[in-house]
Amino acid sequence: MARRTFFSFHYSPDCWRASQVKNSWVTQDRKAAGFFNSVEWEEVKKKQDSEIEKWIDKQLMGTSVTVVLIGSNTAGRKWINYEIKSSYKRGNGLLGIYIHNKKNSKGFTSKKGKNPFDTWTITENGRKVSFSSIYPTYDWVNNDGYTNMGSWIEKVAKAAGK
Repeated sequence: MARRTFFSFHYSPDCWRASQVKNSWVTQDRKAAGFFNSVEWEEVKKKQDSEIEKWIDKQLMGTSVTVVLIGSNTAGRKWINYEIKSSYKRGNGLLGIYIHNKKNSKGFTSKKGKNPFDTWTITENGRKVSFSSIYPTYDWVNNDGYTNMGSWIEKVAKAAGK
């Protein structure tokens, strides 16, 4: 089943890698939402925080899964955090995909970043539970994301009841 998916990533350093991941998915006859072009993001980021939040929320509409593409400096970024929080609130399935091993346009890989789910917790049965113990992460290169991303997305969508 095709899933409308929102892709969250640190725009400036990871845009090229993120577009490669997204485009590999599209070439397999899947449809993705939540991916925008650079002109759109450059305009949006000039706006006030409340307008950026509304824009992100609009991008999330109709999606069932949020994929956080994890680069070297993704964890802790203001808008990544907002996208994770908003995705959780709307009941989206969440998953992380490390993209540091994917070569950039100049042929370089980068340092593995921290898991952005490590800092998020919920309380279950009176205990704090980390998002990183609930939501899976994969490595795009080492776990063959090209072949497996569709099944990863489907798995978290079903786990979220979507």
